[in-house]
Amino acid sequence: MTHPLSRRTVVKSLVWVSAGTVFGERRAAAEPAKLSVSDPAAVALGYVENASQVDSKKYPNYVKGSTCENCLKLEGKPGDAYRPCELFKDKVVSVNGWCSGWTAEM
Repeated sequence: MTHPLSRRTVVKSLVWVSAGTVFGERRAAAEPAKLSVSDPAAVALGYVENASQVDSKKYPNYVKGSTCENCLKLEGKPGDAYRPCELFKDKVVSVNGWCSGWTAEM
């Protein structure tokens, strides 16, 4: 014998499904945090948000004109001011930035 669902059970189920969908979409739409220059990973690689601020004495491998925008490791959609980088997971970097992990695009 099957038991018919009560109206209360159906409404409660719909509320939970709706809440899960709303919060799931909100989580998916949240943008990753910008990489801070004080982040330990950023410090380790000498990351700066503006490549003109690179200390070329400290980083002699810096080539004028190199930025995150023309680095092989930059990911994401061209045209965005901040994009993901394979070196800094779950963070986005400035396309005008630079770090010692910079690799020329091929």
